[in-house]
Amino acid sequence: MEQVLAGLRAAAEATRLRLLAICAECELTVSEITQIIGQSQPRVSRHLKLLCEAGLLVRFREGTWVFYRTPHSGPGADLVAPVLALLPRDDETLSLDRTRLDQVKKQREQVATEYFRANAGEWDTIRSLHIDEAEVEAALLAALGNLEGKRILDIGTGTGRVLELLGKTAAEGVGVDMSREMLAVARARLQRAELANCLVRQADMYQLPYPDAAFDVITLHQVLHYAEKPETAIAEAARLLAPGGTLLVVDFAPHDQEELREQHAHRRLGFDDGAMKDWFASSKLAMDEVVNLPGKPLTVCLWRGHAVGAAMANVAGAGNATGAGKAAE
Repeated sequence: MEQVLAGLRAAAEATRLRLLAICAECELTVSEITQIIGQSQPRVSRHLKLLCEAGLLVRFREGTWVFYRTPHSGPGADLVAPVLALLPRDDETLSLDRTRLDQVKKQREQVATEYFRANAGEWDTIRSLHIDEAEVEAALLAALGNLEGKRILDIGTGTGRVLELLGKTAAEGVGVDMSREMLAVARARLQRAELANCLVRQADMYQLPYPDAAFDVITLHQVLHYAEKPETAIAEAARLLAPGGTLLVVDFAPHDQEELREQHAHRRLGFDDGAMKDWFASSKLAMDEVVNLPGKPLTVCLWRGHAVGAAMANVAGAGNATGAGKAAE
């Protein structure tokens, strides 16, 4: 009861209700929030602190930035939803907040578009070497099947395209990437697709900040060829799989395109089935399907496996990777 009372007390203030309303729409930085509600940063920070302490908002750091949003699950989410449902849609102040929030979203879109335009040549060059991406995406969706009610994690999410595909039917989706620039692109994509059940976080694929067995489906789409230790990345993904959960790795078969290493920072020129099967097995994953999509000259492979038991794996050299926190706030 005390937790409910604390939450209600925290929400029972005009500015904090406004904060809950806009943070329910998308994750926002303090500077974006001050831009929307027109109050000083110290004052906004005090309100945010109270809401976080009451569990009505969650905060997470991404480099030097800190983002806030309402929780997706748990007691805080259960309390926020009915409170927000009581707010009148035609309230003048809330309507102005939504207008300013739309302006913030447009600014994000512009930044993301400019970054992608500046770097699009790299993706276009690599795409021209393999089968059409639409066929890869169709095979990916077919390999994963029905995602209804499932929690998904896309490691190395990049532009967020895979998360966008899977998030349309999944219960919750999380995308992680080390690049803040790519996270900005992914965040704009999810915002445009209106996928409020999906979010992105900055995280290291070798030490992900989530507890064991937190996800039902995990994808590594065109990520491992950049990895110094692909077997360690697979082991860390396996740690996060719930019993019976699915890991899907999408990457290239072995090839001789040295320019990808020299010009595009690929660490590995593809992977063979034997190596992938060994890495799966050492992480207590059973490989149950391999799909090959031949291209000219690159062949895209989909390696699918499932967690055997709790799929607990020792991640060599990655330190203590047991993780902490919730799978998705």
